Amino acid sequence: MSKIKVALIGVGNCASAFLQGLNYYGKAEKTEEFIGLRNPTLAGYTPKDITVVAAFDVDERKVGLDLSDAIYAKPNNTPKISQVTKTGVTVSKGPLLDGVGESTKDIIHVSNKADVDVAQVLKNSETEMVINLLPSGAIKATEYYAKQALIAKCAFINATPNFIANDPSWTNQFKEAHLPLIGDDLVDQIGSTALHKTLLKLLSDSGVKIFETYQLDVGGGAESVDTLERTRDAKRTIKTESVASALPYKTQIVAGSTDYVDFLQNKRDSYFYINGAYFCNTPLKIDLKFQTVDAPNAGSVLIDVIRATKIALTKKQEGTINTICAYGFKRSPKMISIAVADEDFKRFTSL
Repeated sequence: MSKIKVALIGVGNCASAFLQGLNYYGKAEKTEEFIGLRNPTLAGYTPKDITVVAAFDVDERKVGLDLSDAIYAKPNNTPKISQVTKTGVTVSKGPLLDGVGESTKDIIHVSNKADVDVAQVLKNSETEMVINLLPSGAIKATEYYAKQALIAKCAFINATPNFIANDPSWTNQFKEAHLPLIGDDLVDQIGSTALHKTLLKLLSDSGVKIFETYQLDVGGGAESVDTLERTRDAKRTIKTESVASALPYKTQIVAGSTDYVDFLQNKRDSYFYINGAYFCNTPLKIDLKFQTVDAPNAGSVLIDVIRATKIALTKKQEGTINTICAYGFKRSPKMISIAVADEDFKRFTSL
């Protein structure tokens, strides 16, 4: 099968974990070597079939380097799980726009090199789909790259919480261009939101009445800093709505990021509280702490989303593809339950 050619917007921790994962699973042959992937093979495609052909960033420590070196450059701090060999892909300097917030201006060292013609780089590299891994607060930059994807005739996957797939104007533009649009806000493989939703559904299905619940996240890394400064409210809205979809009734729910702790590095601590009642209105309370390494959590779902987007391209589907959005994103245009989303995704990728 032909390679799935993707471009990365932002060579941060998620890009690092993703590329290391492609390298790690690209060498896998036995079933046990695919541990950590939800779908080792999807519609005939394996991680080995995905190749990064272009990448963009603004940090001087990454621009101009081979992608294999840039993913390990500061301020990236995701653990090194695989030594990626030379890719032949040089990280290009994209426009800054609002890619760096006030709180991260001392963390990111902006390159003084000239911006490239992004659409032309995408065309020259024969990119099929653009993956937006920019910081959450980079609204203008996200919209800029979505436009470049349209010009270069590429599908667009928005991993950030900035509304692109949820914006009717962008949906119409991609529909008119006969291209798929996927987003918004990529879910984690074993993220706090998914765990929270699963717990609530389990309790609700067992007859427990949930009165109130919260999910509070504390993390390290540049993305956590940016979230607190620029997208805290937006991410809280997205996460709260996503968690609420797990229950068949309305109740008091709060879910979102609360603080940044530098020594956590790329780790994320999540705290859960659930207050409810079961048989004869007997009180029930749950307090949990859950810790993950942030960047690798995006890898498995992103690999699935990329392969599903390839299917959408092959089928010549256009505009927002809700089947993929509902499976892989916290805020799909049409919110549905996890179970229904998974079944719809299986049908979509088995055709």
